[in-house]
Amino acid sequence: MSSNWNSEDEKIILDTIDKWVEKEVRPIANQMDNDDEYPHALVEQIKELGLFGAIIKEEYGGLGLPATTYTKIVTKVTSAWMAISGIFNSHLIMASAIQRDGTEAQKQYWLPKMATGELRGGVGLTEPNAGTDLQAIRTRAVKDGDEYVLNGAKTWITNSLYGNCLMVLTKTDPDAQPRYKGMSAFLVKTKDDNGQPLPGFGIKKMKKMGYRSIDTCELTFEDFRVSADTLIGEVEGKGFFNTVNGLELGRLNVAARGAGVAQGALDLAVRYAQERETFGKPICEHQAIQLKLGEMACRVEASKLLIEQAAIKYDSGERCDLEAGMAKYFATEAGQFCAEEGMRIFGGYSLSVEYDIERYYRDSMLLVIGEGTNEMQRIIIAKQLVERNKI
Repeated sequence: MSSNWNSEDEKIILDTIDKWVEKEVRPIANQMDNDDEYPHALVEQIKELGLFGAIIKEEYGGLGLPATTYTKIVTKVTSAWMAISGIFNSHLIMASAIQRDGTEAQKQYWLPKMATGELRGGVGLTEPNAGTDLQAIRTRAVKDGDEYVLNGAKTWITNSLYGNCLMVLTKTDPDAQPRYKGMSAFLVKTKDDNGQPLPGFGIKKMKKMGYRSIDTCELTFEDFRVSADTLIGEVEGKGFFNTVNGLELGRLNVAARGAGVAQGALDLAVRYAQERETFGKPICEHQAIQLKLGEMACRVEASKLLIEQAAIKYDSGERCDLEAGMAKYFATEAGQFCAEEGMRIFGGYSLSVEYDIERYYRDSMLLVIGEGTNEMQRIIIAKQLVERNKI
C-alpha cells in the first residue's frame, strides 16, 4: 500500500464507495441495463470519486491505491451492476501499461489526464480472428517518417464509443519469429476535441446478451495515422509484453467482478428466500434451498480470499500469474454458479426482467470467457504448478 494510505484510509474509501453504490448505482441498474442506456451521469460521479485514477500513482494525479483495495472496490461495485466496473477497469488496464512501460514523457502526458477522466481509455486487443491467441492479430502498423499508419479491425472493445483513447496492439513486423517479437502497442487518441471520431477510425456498437449499457464496439482503422512517439516505450517489438504484463491486473479485476456477481446473486437469493413462501413457510426453511445458500456463501468467501492472496503478491511486485489465474478461474466460476443457483431459487420469477437476478445470470457468462477463458486459466495454473515444483 502507498505510504500515504493505511487501513483506516481504506475503510473510509470503501465506505464512500458503498454509500455511492447503494444510493446512485443500485436503484437505476436494472432499468438502464434493460434499456441498454449508457450511464453518463454515473461516469461524472466516477470522475469525482477519483476511480479513473484508482491505481495511478499519486505523483501523476491518481489515488495510488494498492490492488488489495482496488479489487475490493471492484467487487462492491459489481455486486450492484457489473457494467459500471468495466468503465474504469478497462481504462485502468491501459493506464497501468503506460505507468509500467511508457517513457517518462508518455507518463507525464497521459496519466494525469487519465486520472481525472479527461482521457478515458481502453485496450484494443481482440480481433475477429484473434482472442486468447493474441499473437494471431492482423492489425498492421507501418512506419512512415515520423508516423505510423494503422490498418486493421478490433472487436469487443470496451470504452471505445464514449471514451477517447485506446492502447492498440498491432503487428509492426508480421514476419517475425517467434511471432510476439513483431508486435507493438500504441497509445491512440480516437476522438477530436469535440468528441468526433478522427479520420480513419470507424466504430460500431455491438448488441449483447449481457454486460449491457457499457459501450462495447467493433472498430476499424483505415490508414489511421499516429505519431511515432505514441509507441509505448518508443521501442518496437514490445507490444506483446506490454499486454501480457498487464494481464495479472486484468485477471485480478475480472476475478473481483466474479466475486461481486457471486455476492450480489447471493444477497438477492438470501432476501428472496425469506420473502417467498411455499407449503406454509419461507423457502429458506426448506433444506433444498439451504443447501444452495450454504454452497453459494462458501464460494463467495473463498473467491475473496483467493483474490486477496493474488493482490498481496501483485502489490509486493512478485510474479503472480499462478495466483491471479486461480483467482480469476475460481471467482468467475463462483459468479456463474451463484447466478444460476439464484435463478433456481427465484423460480419462475427469475425469467422476468423486473427481477435483478436474470441480469446477474446474463453478466456472469462473460466472466468465464473474458480475460482468458477459464479453460486457458486451468492450463496456466497447471503449467505454473509444474514450473514451480520441478523435480
